[in-house]
Amino acid sequence: MIRLDNISKQNGHQILFIEASMGLQKGEKVGLVGPNGAGKTTLFRMITGQEQPDDGLVAIDPGTTIGYFSQDVGEMSGQSAVAAVMDGVGPVSALAAEMATLEAAMVDPDQADQLDAIIERYGEVQGRFEELDGYALEARAREVLAGLSFSQERMDGDVGLLSGGWKMRVALARILLMRPDAMLLDEPSNHLDLESLIWLEAFLKDYGGALLMTSHDRAFMNRIIGKVVEIDAGQLITYSGDLDFYDQQRALSEQQRQAQYERQQAMLAKEIKFIERFKARASHAAQVQSRVKKLDKIERVEPPRRRQSVQFEFRSPPRSGDDVISLRGVHKGYGAQPIYQDLDFLVRRKERWCVLGANGAGKSTLLKLVAGAAEPDKGAVSIGASVKMGYFAQHSMDLLDGEETIFESLDRSFPQAGQGALRTLAGCFGFSGDDVEKPCRVLSGGEKARLVMAKMLFDPPNLLVLDEPTNHLDMATKEMLVAALADFEGTMLFVSHDRHFLGALSNRVLELTPEGVHQYGGGYTEYVARTGQEAPGLHPGG
Repeated sequence: MIRLDNISKQNGHQILFIEASMGLQKGEKVGLVGPNGAGKTTLFRMITGQEQPDDGLVAIDPGTTIGYFSQDVGEMSGQSAVAAVMDGVGPVSALAAEMATLEAAMVDPDQADQLDAIIERYGEVQGRFEELDGYALEARAREVLAGLSFSQERMDGDVGLLSGGWKMRVALARILLMRPDAMLLDEPSNHLDLESLIWLEAFLKDYGGALLMTSHDRAFMNRIIGKVVEIDAGQLITYSGDLDFYDQQRALSEQQRQAQYERQQAMLAKEIKFIERFKARASHAAQVQSRVKKLDKIERVEPPRRRQSVQFEFRSPPRSGDDVISLRGVHKGYGAQPIYQDLDFLVRRKERWCVLGANGAGKSTLLKLVAGAAEPDKGAVSIGASVKMGYFAQHSMDLLDGEETIFESLDRSFPQAGQGALRTLAGCFGFSGDDVEKPCRVLSGGEKARLVMAKMLFDPPNLLVLDEPTNHLDMATKEMLVAALADFEGTMLFVSHDRHFLGALSNRVLELTPEGVHQYGGGYTEYVARTGQEAPGLHPGG
């Protein structure tokens, strides 16, 4: 269906692919993996024809339709979210737009003299719209948007007024509605809440076409893919199975390569020793020459490249009192919309609460109340004795000084720390070598999140309040963060849509639902087992 044969590609001085090959067949669901900057997005762009390989061939079967979702969402405004989604399907949305214009013209007194012509045209357009199953398409567009957590009001509102994250969902819905022969999805799990993520997972499992996707969400990828293609040093290496199987196979092939490398090194050392010992003796000249020739011909085994995974270790935070957070009789609403009424909630030392709830249930609002970034309308929020809080919110990243480098930013926060300690800290969060000289204004969302997290955890608080801390993080940084937080001795209150993060770190669940607030002893994994659902409001098993 789609084949890349002996592709080579260079971007500036960076070589991305060297004679690399892969195939994507109908019905295959493939995860594309590789470190940041390895060329995943370039690969997608070569398949869609937006970029050309320097050498080699991209072959696509004639008539194959391809839908490509990227993080780079174009300009959208002046139409509803539903119309924008239907736009991706071609002529149907143009007909829907013309019908809306003609309907307005029919009741416009200024155009009364043209009414017959308008009605005639409306009949033609409506006929064509029905032929293309336009009414069913609109219903499907609404179904997809509802799956991605759009309310009716948001579906019919101007798409131009939506935030970047919601526009991403519109762009994703457009591809899903298209149901092309092949879907290329670059990080579709970013910006989605847990409910939307679970809905998308079910949608992609049922999708019959070919799928090639990247995602930083391990649980999401693992449940969908049956094959992994890794970009490694310019090559495309294919593994059958999910990410867990890929990890095992990769570790195994690294061990084999290391053993092969060590055997060859030992053999080479022996040969070189012989040559050095006998090169001055005329009686051994022929033997020495033949061994030199033999060494020249040997193809050297490269040692496996070590994946850099730096571990971050917490210093012990100071101990807090036993009652860490207390909410008593809290009422909070926005306008006429109540979010909590008479909420009582107590967090004790060393508890790790994850907060679950559908969009708009008030998850972030709860964290803001605890952090003092919002006030209750009624009731009291109090923080216990000796509590030192670290609060991570999406807006934390906007507070970085764009003109400072990463190192200057860390140094200003911790002037007593010393250069070595700060460079080690930067390294743990993925900034090695010269990276620390980058100014903050050029950092990606993921890099900013890592820097904010590094600052928060270096001088550790004993209460962490985290609102979607993994949103922009790649898999390696997420693994490091989960490992570090597993050893954290303090208390946690957090919101996350990453099920691996939720399962690994929570030991309590606070569930916000329209019917009320429920508290569960035991973490997210126990919550799923007990309720039969992965998120509030979903049907059991769904």
